[in-house]
Amino acid sequence: MDSDDPLESGLEIFAQPPGKRTQALTLLSGGEKALTAMALIFAVFLTNPSPICVLDEVDAPLDDANVDRFCRLMEEMSKETDTRFLIITHHPLTMARMSRLFGVTMQERGVSQLVSVDLETAERLRDAS
Repeated sequence: MDSDDPLESGLEIFAQPPGKRTQALTLLSGGEKALTAMALIFAVFLTNPSPICVLDEVDAPLDDANVDRFCRLMEEMSKETDTRFLIITHHPLTMARMSRLFGVTMQERGVSQLVSVDLETAERLRDAS
């Protein structure tokens, strides 16, 4: 610690991604940083869940294999806790795995419109036709 006051000192996180040596968080790739941060967040949620968790584009630096792992983890976390996850994403693989999508569109300049799609209902309608 750089200070005698623990509230004024920093926190250094070390992680060991699979197949790599232990390194400081600052030395990891963007995807490795995102996965490490999510692991820390979800560890806290498993010990002390909150009613809602907002994740803003946490999947952006991930490759497709890690997006799949992230989505599976989200499914498990949703089942194990009563937490509702609001995931902001532009990633098509993440969107495809969610049960409900909300989008914001602008059909005329300066006027935003909210669009909502329940994917489970949409799939049932598609299969029925």
